Amino acid sequence: MKPLDPRLLRYARTTRGYLLLSVLLGSATAGLVIAQATLLADTVSRAYLGGASLDTLRTPFLLLLGVVAARAFVAWLQEVAAHRSSAAVKSQLRERLLEHAMRLGPRWLVGERSGELATLATRGVDALDGYFSRYLPQLVLAVIVPAAVGFRILLDDWLSALTIALTLPLIPIFAILVGITTRWKMDRQWRTLSKLAGHFLDVVAGLPTLKVFGRAKAQARTIREVTDSYRKATMSTLRVAFLSALVLELLSTISVALVAVSIGLRLLHGAVDLRTALLILVLAPEAYLPLRQVGAQYHASVEGLTAAERVFEVIETPTPAPGTRTDVPDLARATLRLESVTVTYEGRETPALENFSLTVHPGETVALVGPSGSGKSTVLALLLGFVRPTSGHVLADWVDIAEFDPDVWRSRIAWVPQRPYLFAGTVADNIRLGRPDATDDEVRRAAEAANALAFVEALPQGFATRLGDRGAGLSAGQRQRIALARAFLRDAPLLLLDEPTSNLDQDSEAAVTEAVARLAAGRTVLLVAHRPALVALANRVVRLEPVGVAS
Repeated sequence: MKPLDPRLLRYARTTRGYLLLSVLLGSATAGLVIAQATLLADTVSRAYLGGASLDTLRTPFLLLLGVVAARAFVAWLQEVAAHRSSAAVKSQLRERLLEHAMRLGPRWLVGERSGELATLATRGVDALDGYFSRYLPQLVLAVIVPAAVGFRILLDDWLSALTIALTLPLIPIFAILVGITTRWKMDRQWRTLSKLAGHFLDVVAGLPTLKVFGRAKAQARTIREVTDSYRKATMSTLRVAFLSALVLELLSTISVALVAVSIGLRLLHGAVDLRTALLILVLAPEAYLPLRQVGAQYHASVEGLTAAERVFEVIETPTPAPGTRTDVPDLARATLRLESVTVTYEGRETPALENFSLTVHPGETVALVGPSGSGKSTVLALLLGFVRPTSGHVLADWVDIAEFDPDVWRSRIAWVPQRPYLFAGTVADNIRLGRPDATDDEVRRAAEAANALAFVEALPQGFATRLGDRGAGLSAGQRQRIALARAFLRDAPLLLLDEPTSNLDQDSEAAVTEAVARLAAGRTVLLVAHRPALVALANRVVRLEPVGVAS
């Protein structure tokens, strides 16, 4: 692992300013360390050999007190800068992570475990606190302080400077050896934590199904096993951390002892004076301390750096270059064409669609039918721009939709997926996602058009009723009608529906079908359907077959 990943400088620009400030504060710390040692050596030698009185030493004492206070102030300033920079960097990384995940689209998210991504964006990014508040400042000090202290010692005693120069590299060498083991163990610990978080979230989401089929206890045992693996990985990492601290302390103690023995023998024989001996004895530990602290703080930062690498992997996942054109044609009058489109998803050999062509005329309602895996949802994903064709083109009035700005293009589309996502918030907030600036009256009219008004008004607080995550508190049919209300509120000329009546009872299906018929009026509609009542709304039915199956 690199001490400073250059991607931090690229993706979190706050790091640059913080690094510069750390260098300045590190230089100030080095100067204050030398000043403190010099004043202390001068004061002691003058009092012991020169017989100076307290009145004579008042000024050196005040200067020494000032240097100590300045060191404390610089340390406090470093701490404040570290925490502020850490907060800014975490915010920037989270923003980039979420923005890029949105650009990658639902198809990429399907291949990722939501629990792992949630852990990465929260616990993983938060772990960078240790890197910025402890490791990085110490890394800067480990470069500046030993060099400055070594140069100052060289001016007075070349033999001590040589001893320090020969023993000092031993600390980073052993730190690197220990760090390799630590990194391997931390990677294993992070993978286990991600697995635990992802599995736990999946189990919680599917708990009702597990209870129905009597599999809840089996999953509890699995979570217990994964948790135990995480505990073992954590304890193994901590053991390495404690042993590495012991090794680094032992090396620095032996190195300082070599300098002290040399100084003591030469002081005894009069080869050096007392002031020089005191100066070197005070400065020698300061030369080793930053390197020793780097090794100790590395363990506090390695989890954050491991998570940051995963963040960079996501951010650097390539996405097709987005279009820039904003002159999207009026989709109420545009003809949509899929021309000889083939889509092959990454990691799959068989195409989801192969050489598929379709023309949808303005105001037409087209139903896509066929067995699961025939590529119906892929057609909708193509029109939404979530998927790019491996070959072929998706056109709106003979212009490839890849040329359009994705946000501008999608603003002309209303999309109702098979399982619409409702967020933790009020019913009105969830409907207003279709058009955030909509008034309360417009939200109410959209709910009425979607056959949702009656059950919404029956809720304890009506439109102000708070829903749980994923619409907890509502039935599947009610959630579907909230999603249709969003589409009514959006009032887009192109409507894409992905099996909106699947998994609904007869009454809910009738209510949703009636709302879909009302919503489709005057719009171009492409719907994926299995139920006969929904297929009956279409002007034309297109049947798809899985690739390799004759139609």
